[in-house]
This record gives sequence, structure tokens and C-alpha cells, in this order.
Amino acid sequence: SSPISIKNLTERQIATLRVAMQGKANKVIARELNISEATVKAHLSSVFRALGVKNRTEAVFAAAKIGLYS
Repeated sequence: SSPISIKNLTERQIATLRVAMQGKANKVIARELNISEATVKAHLSSVFRALGVKNRTEAVFAAAKIGLYS
């Protein structure tokens, strides 16, 4: 499998991941980043694909492993 990488992610996707890593709900993330809940979901889907994970929990571990913290 290819190494985990965030270099293919946009700034907004990374920002969304950082807030998600704090355990916040999509609605809260949307409000904090001033984007729609649908956009939050789209960003997280892209993040999950880029990190090769299936859910938030795996994404948090993968992000921590590559040195990204909330």
C-alpha cells in the first residue's frame, strides 16, 4: 500500500480534519469553518480516501501517525 499522505489534500480539507480530530460533530465543524454540512461530509470523504481509512477514528490515528494534530 502507498504511504499515507496529506500532500494531496486542500487547506480546507486539512482544516476540516483538524476540527474533526477534536471530536466535533459535522454540524459544529460546519459552523466553525463557515461551510455547509454537506461540504464537511465531502471534505471528510476526500480525507478518508487520501489517508486510506474508512472512518473518523481511523483518520485520527492516521493523521497522528503522520504528525498532524488538532
